[in-house]
Amino acid sequence: MSNVLAIFGATGQQGGSVINYVLNDPELSQKYKIRAITRDVDSEKAKKLKEKVEVVQGDVYDRSSLEKALAGVHTVFAMTAPSLGKHGAETEYNNGKTIADVTVEKGAKYIIFSTLPSVRDISGGKYTKVSTFDAKAKVEQYIRRLPIKSAFYCPGSFMENFAAQPFMAPKKSEDGTWVMSRHNSPESLVPLVDAVGDSGKFVGAILAEPDKYEGKTFSAATALYSLEEIAQIMSKATQKTIVYKQISLEDFKKSLPFAADIFAQVFSFSEEFGYYGPSSKELVAWAVENARGKLSTFEEYLDAHPLHLE
Repeated sequence: MSNVLAIFGATGQQGGSVINYVLNDPELSQKYKIRAITRDVDSEKAKKLKEKVEVVQGDVYDRSSLEKALAGVHTVFAMTAPSLGKHGAETEYNNGKTIADVTVEKGAKYIIFSTLPSVRDISGGKYTKVSTFDAKAKVEQYIRRLPIKSAFYCPGSFMENFAAQPFMAPKKSEDGTWVMSRHNSPESLVPLVDAVGDSGKFVGAILAEPDKYEGKTFSAATALYSLEEIAQIMSKATQKTIVYKQISLEDFKKSLPFAADIFAQVFSFSEEFGYYGPSSKELVAWAVENARGKLSTFEEYLDAHPLHLE
């Protein structure tokens, strides 16, 4: 008999990746029956999901809906949406706590949470404005204290963001060269992950061997790429001259349409302390070794998803 696997963020990048991976894996598709949880069961994405899996309504702001959605569930893949308002960190933490509490109350046996590094803790309090990272890390610590088995998926920077966040993509200069600008040195390292293509491969490893990975965190990235290397790879893929240029912190913040302090601090933190802390290289290498399937390199990702510069 298959165990019910409830997946939050089912219509998004991470949740959708987990769903597709489980459905297409011969072992996991027999081991788990998917229950996709979404706020709006009538959205176009939810309607398409209904053709493949059970889809139920669940809203973190409506506890009773979560209680119904998580009834009879064995395993939960949980995540929280970023909240960037004045009380964003508190809101996101409370949302994650609610999901975890209801998961335990309804008798689930295992929870996999999509977390992020604690920027505040790793930096010793130097960087305090990366609220969504710190909120997720706080939820992770809360879950670890609950009477339920758990494991954690901690993704790097999404390869998808170069297209999804145009303000972070290269810009065309007057001489026709495309320039990717940050306030970091060219050697600063960024962990990149194909969120849609590969999230399921990391989470799938946990689902296949939950006892082996209990308490473990997958620092999920294909590799650590320098900013200069990222520009070179994009240049080759687009056949345009793309270079990396280090600019001042003030100019970088001015180039951002929103959440300037958050973006600036997370890049500063990553360069100074490492995205996953001082052992980032070793943590990523472990995650790659333990992933369930071959991961996409950035070159392969851009081949499959061409970057259109405008």
